[in-house]
Amino acid sequence: MGWFWADSPASQASAKPVAPHPFPVDGQSPPPQCPMHKKTAEAMAPPAACPVKHDAMPTPAACPVKHDKPAAPLASACPVPHAASKPAEEPSTLSKLNPLNWMFSDLSQEKAPQQTHALPTEREESTIPRGDGAGTWEYPSPQQMYNALLRKGYTDTDVTAVESMVSVHNFLNEGAWAEIMEWEKRFAGGLKKGWQLCSAGEHNFDKMARKYGYEKEIDDLAPSLVRFQGRPQEMTPKAAMIQVMGWLYPAMFGTEPPFDRHDWFVSREINGEKKEIRYIIDYYSGAPEETGEPVFYLDVRPAMTPTQACERMLRWGTDTWWKASGGDVREQEKLDARRRARS
Repeated sequence: MGWFWADSPASQASAKPVAPHPFPVDGQSPPPQCPMHKKTAEAMAPPAACPVKHDAMPTPAACPVKHDKPAAPLASACPVPHAASKPAEEPSTLSKLNPLNWMFSDLSQEKAPQQTHALPTEREESTIPRGDGAGTWEYPSPQQMYNALLRKGYTDTDVTAVESMVSVHNFLNEGAWAEIMEWEKRFAGGLKKGWQLCSAGEHNFDKMARKYGYEKEIDDLAPSLVRFQGRPQEMTPKAAMIQVMGWLYPAMFGTEPPFDRHDWFVSREINGEKKEIRYIIDYYSGAPEETGEPVFYLDVRPAMTPTQACERMLRWGTDTWWKASGGDVREQEKLDARRRARS
């Protein structure tokens, strides 16, 4: 709401408006000074003299612009003050990571400061083909692994255990790739072929490959790992569900949560076209062996997309049905019946 200021009502009521030239009453003559009621000739006559006094305006004796003041000097350089510009910002930690594996691109082989134990710098080749066709992926050396751990903030890492850590790391990655290859062998040719190969359970896969003539096609498979990403802080829905089931039924499902998670992006060729398939890997640790050796479990499966969900259901469902319905017993009975018929 605003405030409006005006004259008071009393002053407006006492003041009576008066016209500058009052209209004449009927029968009276207009005032002689009104130019609108003069005769035409008299009204149109020019004034006797120009009302403007020209002698009051002196003619300038010189140019009115004052040239005695020097003009502003022209700038001799770029007017933008480059010296005052902000220094270049330090690149973020994320920008320093290799987008193919989310590791530091410049993993140093140099000995870390205050490192008391020398580590090997040799790198081991993996059996996992690279997605760009440049051979296979190469594992980091123990020295590179140690430097990477320090850069990530794990400053309390036991330097004498790094070589064992690298061996376990490489072993688990090879195991993860072997599990991915089992999925690719079954479903790289599509869901129909996958159903045929899985229809008699997991242990009869080779038998079904011979039955349907897919042996050469499976042998010629050449999937490759395009990139991968570690996501240890993000628990998968399946791992979270297992934790809930372990809380409800600890005797059957009780287990520690996975200590790591990876997402691997695999290039699969379907009808001559490359397609990227994302696999999820949960890493679990089990009870150590009697000899003290550690035990690990890998849960490797395709991500939950519509097609990959069908793959997971087919592989798990057919194996469960084959075992529950006594598939091996039925096949053995059929085989025995043929033998008796021949004899």
